[in-house]
Amino acid sequence: MKDKKRGHRIYQLVPGSIAEELELEPGDVLISVNGQEIGDVFDYQYLIEEEELTVLVEKADGEEWELEIEKDEDEDLGIIFENGLMDEYRSCRNKCVFCFVDQMPPNMRETLYFKDDDSRLSFLQGNYVTLTNMSDHDLDRIIRYRMEPINVSIHTMNPKLRCKLLNNRFAGEALEKLDRLYEAGIQMNGQIVLCKGLNDGEELEYTIEKMTGYLPCLQSVSIVPVGLTRFRDGLAPLESFSKEDAKEVLGVIHRWQEKIYRKHGVHFIHAGDEWYIMAGEPIPEEEVYDGYLQLENGVGMVRLLLNEVKEELETMEGDGRRVHVSIASGELIQDYLKDILEQIQRKFPGVQAELYPIKNEFFGGKITVSGLLTGRDLKNQLTGRELGERLLLPCNMFRSGEEVFLDDITRQELSETLQVPIDIVQSSGADLVRSILRTDPMNGGSYE
Repeated sequence: MKDKKRGHRIYQLVPGSIAEELELEPGDVLISVNGQEIGDVFDYQYLIEEEELTVLVEKADGEEWELEIEKDEDEDLGIIFENGLMDEYRSCRNKCVFCFVDQMPPNMRETLYFKDDDSRLSFLQGNYVTLTNMSDHDLDRIIRYRMEPINVSIHTMNPKLRCKLLNNRFAGEALEKLDRLYEAGIQMNGQIVLCKGLNDGEELEYTIEKMTGYLPCLQSVSIVPVGLTRFRDGLAPLESFSKEDAKEVLGVIHRWQEKIYRKHGVHFIHAGDEWYIMAGEPIPEEEVYDGYLQLENGVGMVRLLLNEVKEELETMEGDGRRVHVSIASGELIQDYLKDILEQIQRKFPGVQAELYPIKNEFFGGKITVSGLLTGRDLKNQLTGRELGERLLLPCNMFRSGEEVFLDDITRQELSETLQVPIDIVQSSGADLVRSILRTDPMNGGSYE
């Protein structure tokens, strides 16, 4: 939190850090670094990269300490601020026709309704930004500080269509900021939320062609289908993609991948896993994903999971252990979990697992990922079912850093209702295998 008078109040110190060695304390206020006041995290991260620093701090009693620091160039001071941005979050000025926040039901916790479009979160948390909320000052600092990569929600390279999709008359001209970032050599990743009848078909072809002009600074672009909940009253009429639609989209992506790979040596355009599952087509091999640059956007998660499971099982000697567990997930990943379980059972025949695809009644059946399931749907659909010795859930069902579902039901509450210990599975295929095979409940994170 920014102090009312000046500077930024220290919330916490990293144990063993430079700041702790200097006897700084929570509640102290950082005034300046090398004589320069700090506007936000952009300024702070840039200024502390120097090997020699002069840091001005105001203690709780009002005394000011001027500290001379010598450190390695990339060494952090170990100061944690209450607000990671060191400034107020900027809310989104768009009203996108596909916005998921607008499709949320009423009476949920307030934070779920906040729309961010803050370029600083792109660097801190990997968020995608539309550039409509980015000032010239922000752009200058990104270029000067070499803050990269920046993740951009592009959606279309047609300026008029972009204004329509984002419901913002400035959304088209905001694309010009891509030119400045490209000319400055700033690395970028792009995203397209595809909406049937709007930015697909010929518009998608046009967008991909235009985006190739930003290679190699634009490293990758993901294409994901629009997510539609049942709470769309009064919103733009959007249609779900069919199996045939998904095949057409993949055809466009694959054709461009081949063309771009021949010229640039990268696949560049990447399809979200949902397209392959929707189309009933095989998940591509690992090399197609160019190092999984778009993993957090649901691109390559299934392939990485399958490969990690295979690699983990190859390191293990089979035995006769007897395990009986249950695994609940979104409907999207169920067929792959079934294949994974069969692989495990070939080496460990004493393993029994009940697989439960949970239908998303809360948001609607068109939402099939695990990360948008609620505790309520888990309760309703697992009560009275055979759950074995433990129930395994992926960590992406829970709020980050907490054991709470989207609807504020807790892990403990669900465990007590279902009368079974719950393990939270970590975010890799190896963790999934170990979670299934272990004999005692443990905490852990996500398999989709």
